[in-house]
Amino acid sequence: MGRHIVKMRVLLRQLAAFGAVGAIGVVVDVGLFNILRSSVLAPGSVAGAVLIAKVISTTVAISVNWVGNRYWSFSAERTGTPAREMLGFFAVSLATMAVPLACLFVSHTVLGLTSALADNISGNVVGLGLGAVVRFLVYRRWVFTGVKAPAATLHAPHAVES
Repeated sequence: MGRHIVKMRVLLRQLAAFGAVGAIGVVVDVGLFNILRSSVLAPGSVAGAVLIAKVISTTVAISVNWVGNRYWSFSAERTGTPAREMLGFFAVSLATMAVPLACLFVSHTVLGLTSALADNISGNVVGLGLGAVVRFLVYRRWVFTGVKAPAATLHAPHAVES
């Protein structure tokens, strides 16, 4: 039973850290988007300025989230191959953007709930919430596996045969 309590504590610590890192990522994303949108990428300044601002802010936020999750949320599970982790993290982050988009599509298009409030609830509350759950599970199982890189094992002391 003591082993299960330790596992639960580790999981709860990971969830709390993951939530804190995600909150920082949201602040970075929204803040940077609005800074860019109100300055160098203001609507009308360049074709697609608002979309470019969103791509930049999201990319920066994903980078911040990767660092926070690698060195805090999943610090004990990080691997010796940060490049693989980063690529996996970005792939999962980009793929799971489909979750809030799907929620928004169902709410807005299928159910006909077209108000700004409905769009924000479906895309930014339900969608981001469900997406966060999916990301946590996939990051934990696929990205931060705790498996060390093969090169790390090359320096292990060899057993002496008797």
